[in-house]
Amino acid sequence: MRIGIIGTGVVGQTLGGKLVSLGHRVTLGSRDKDNEKALAWAGQAGPDGHAGTFAEAAAFGELVINATGGTVSLEALRAAGAEHLSGKLLIDVSNPLVFGPDGGVSLDPVNTDSVGERIQREFPEARVVKALNTLNCALMVEPAKLTGEHNLFIAGNDAGAKAETVALLGEFGWPSEWIVDLGDITGARATEMLMPFWLRMMGHFGDAEFNYSFRRAG
Repeated sequence: MRIGIIGTGVVGQTLGGKLVSLGHRVTLGSRDKDNEKALAWAGQAGPDGHAGTFAEAAAFGELVINATGGTVSLEALRAAGAEHLSGKLLIDVSNPLVFGPDGGVSLDPVNTDSVGERIQREFPEARVVKALNTLNCALMVEPAKLTGEHNLFIAGNDAGAKAETVALLGEFGWPSEWIVDLGDITGARATEMLMPFWLRMMGHFGDAEFNYSFRRAG
């Protein structure tokens, strides 16, 4: 499959590397076609890894992943072009983290809105699914690093898009029964609001090698 990734940070590069290793072709998109991080990644990824602009990555992909910071996601996706997102599954991995001068973290948007919802409103022809935004990127692509069952969450308006997302996550090693469907795209509010707690837990543990695991009685 051809996959376009919007964003050249560690999340985008990690997802892109895993997808190439699974046999997919990936274009890592940035604002600048000559982005050094994207070019370096493509040089290491081999013939199935490419660097390009946001628009080139979105046009290339049969499936598009937004791996930008949540506060700049709309700007990046506008540069990618609505015409390149129309009809496609768009997996949103972003979180709207705002870091204050004192080191504190807040969210924007929060509570009554989410980045996932904003993306779906602005690009109504895209099939947006919120996923993979509640854990470290190393675990996103290798859940077996942790022992036992642990959980991912998805949210989106399109049942078919969510099924496609679950199938792709299965390639990463996520059993479908570990994936919790939170309903429509408003479920993105809940997963984005987990991130300040996640950051506190990372401070408690001293690393990011953990994830959520839910247990039910009976």
